[in-house]
Amino acid sequence: MIVPTSTYRIQFRNGMTFDRVVEALPYLRDLGVSHLYASPIFTATKGSSHGYDVTNCNELDPDLGGRQGFERLSEALKHHGIGLILDIVPNHMAASVKNPWWAHVLKFGESSRFSDYFDIDWSEPLTLPILGKTFDDTLADGELELQRDQSTGDWNLAYFDTRLPLNPASVVSVSNPADPAEIAAVHNAQAWRLIHWKEAASHLSYRRFFEVTGLVGLRVEADHVFDASHALILDLVRSGKVQGLRLDHIDGLTDPTSYLHRLRKKIGADVFVVVEKILEKGESLPRNWPVQGTTGYEFIAALSNLFIDPEGVRSIGETYATIASAPSNYQQDLREAKRLMVEHNFKGEMQRLIGLASGARTDLSEAAIGEAIKEILVAFRVYRTYGQEGALDEEDAIVLRKVLVEAAPHQEQRDALDWVGSVLRDGSQPEFRARLQQLSGPIMAKAVEDTLFYRFTLLLAANEVGGDPSSVPGGIEAFHDLMMERQKRQPKGLSATSTHDTKRGEDARALLYTLSEAPVDWTIAFARWRSLNARYLTDLSGKTVPEPDVEWMLYQALAGIWPDSDRADDITRRFTAYAEKAVREAKLTTSWTDVDEAYEDAVKTYAEALTSAENSAFRQDLVATIGPFVAAGAVNSLSQTLIKLTAPGIPDIYQGSEASDFSLVDPDNRRPADFKRLAGAVYQDGRKDCGNEFQRRKQHMIRTVLQLRRAHPRLFERGNYLPISAKGCRARNIVTYARSLGNLTLIVVAPRLMLGHVTPRAFSAGPDFWDDTVLELSSINGKLTELLTGRDFSRECLYLRELLESEPVALLMTGH
Repeated sequence: MIVPTSTYRIQFRNGMTFDRVVEALPYLRDLGVSHLYASPIFTATKGSSHGYDVTNCNELDPDLGGRQGFERLSEALKHHGIGLILDIVPNHMAASVKNPWWAHVLKFGESSRFSDYFDIDWSEPLTLPILGKTFDDTLADGELELQRDQSTGDWNLAYFDTRLPLNPASVVSVSNPADPAEIAAVHNAQAWRLIHWKEAASHLSYRRFFEVTGLVGLRVEADHVFDASHALILDLVRSGKVQGLRLDHIDGLTDPTSYLHRLRKKIGADVFVVVEKILEKGESLPRNWPVQGTTGYEFIAALSNLFIDPEGVRSIGETYATIASAPSNYQQDLREAKRLMVEHNFKGEMQRLIGLASGARTDLSEAAIGEAIKEILVAFRVYRTYGQEGALDEEDAIVLRKVLVEAAPHQEQRDALDWVGSVLRDGSQPEFRARLQQLSGPIMAKAVEDTLFYRFTLLLAANEVGGDPSSVPGGIEAFHDLMMERQKRQPKGLSATSTHDTKRGEDARALLYTLSEAPVDWTIAFARWRSLNARYLTDLSGKTVPEPDVEWMLYQALAGIWPDSDRADDITRRFTAYAEKAVREAKLTTSWTDVDEAYEDAVKTYAEALTSAENSAFRQDLVATIGPFVAAGAVNSLSQTLIKLTAPGIPDIYQGSEASDFSLVDPDNRRPADFKRLAGAVYQDGRKDCGNEFQRRKQHMIRTVLQLRRAHPRLFERGNYLPISAKGCRARNIVTYARSLGNLTLIVVAPRLMLGHVTPRAFSAGPDFWDDTVLELSSINGKLTELLTGRDFSRECLYLRELLESEPVALLMTGH
């Protein structure tokens, strides 16, 4: 197996095509990238911004350049010595008439040869939640029309731009295509029914991806569906054009374990595979999964726990408790968010589970069974279990025991809870268990990442995919423990700091970590800013908008994005879009399904005022106040980047983040990278002036270490992880470790908790700060070369006042 020494994530679409990436390859080669890590490239819904809404699994998207464009990319990758890892989507496809499999199902229903390709409940007509009102109102308003395709002669039911194929037998006697009665009759003769899009939460006859009704579950557990949906993927792998795969949303599958073994058998043992799997605190990948690791969200959580000051978080929490709209308790808030998902957003999926369970235990009431299922789903602290045939394995059985213990106090009728727990444990109701396992993940994701993270905003830096804002940061020792465990369990997993799904860019997060170091300064500034901007608040029926806790969130988000605020019009557009998304995701006053326009307008008006050039008093105060936070955040960024590049795992560079990434949540973080600008800024031998010193240093560091990883791959893949102790007055401000293999030793020195000590633009604290702090390197012999500056050191005790005299971080090597 060719294991990547690094990956570089490219988001295709939005103007990023195969040929544009070909143009960027000389730069990526010079940067030291070993593998391009591509977002989905198969034909997707027209205008798709991400590619996960695939309409044809076996066609390379013409909008990206089609097969010919891909072949040009493949040849260019080979020429530059860069491999290709492809993001594939086994869980779902687009529920679109542009998807030929789906269109055939719409036309012929259950008799379609593709009807079992999709996870559809055929006990009722297929529900299509595409209407903006009820069917009767839509029909009465003349928004439905029978139309005949002039080229094929086929009849369609037209709803605005959508053309739904009709069963040929249902339109034989059509005499007046505009007659509402005939339209209704034809509609009722189909294998599907049109419904209001708001009905999807309570009534949907197919499995969807999370809450997205435009994505229908694919039944890859069936051999013929697997073969049909993976034909081109397997061809690209076997031809040698693709060296690795990234598997999207593995937890959505009916049986991830069997799928992974089937895939591994098809592609062979030498293909690199990682899975998008969110590992919660203390959770590991199942040992029987034939993969190299995850896409790396747990690595972000490990960094958060290293850079956040626990004492500061507690202090900030005291202020946050006084301004929150309601008493704030993370665990209680989590419970409420999950109950909302179970009782409302996924009500239809819940009803199906209740129906399956009730059929097996008619002596228990549906209400009792429903309560038991609800409390079990609420109690899950991981995404799911992975039961196959028979009883759960030991690891999953432990998970289930914890769930049942937590659920029990909330359940009055223990008979129902005990029975549901027993069938989940022994697998005696296989479809019920499989469906619940597929549902627990979406409940967790939507409750935590897409609801609670926008309600509980004490410290936004901690609100990241895979993170737990309620946990106390463990500091240096806990980080070392996590990395040693990572070296044992996931030495080939990806190490991420930014992705297309993170809540904010890595450098924005690194800046916001520093708020925990000065809780008093931050809370005083917050009070002052609220006063300065009070005139932009809106009174809505006696309620002041935005509420104090929403203001709290907005000021943090603004601080995180501010270093990327050169263009006022651009930051205003981005920031107001974020504000709208944030309050909708919180689902308190407004939401995606029930928009409160007056409330949203008030929030966006306030957000716009915060970024307005005319709001000069606030802007001047903001710039002066966050200056030290920005400086310390830059050191955090360089430290976390160096750690990502050298700790166990494979560093994943998200497009453009090698310079800086102060982005907000999607779609802000999916803007195309400017490779011409990035290539022009490559720092070489300390002689090139790049303007932005932070970007120059970060890019130089990445280039240096990625090239080092290509030169010494075994050191990073197999080298021991050895914590190094620091002694002296600043020991808590430094994390140090070595990677060692044979006669090669690499020593990493990365500062932390540096707020108030960093000289702006110098990115270092200087020798006086480090004072007597020393690294104990008694086991290291020979000359040490600092790779970022070229300086040599030769001593057993290395004083940080010398090593970090003028540099923010250090990377030393001996034996090379």
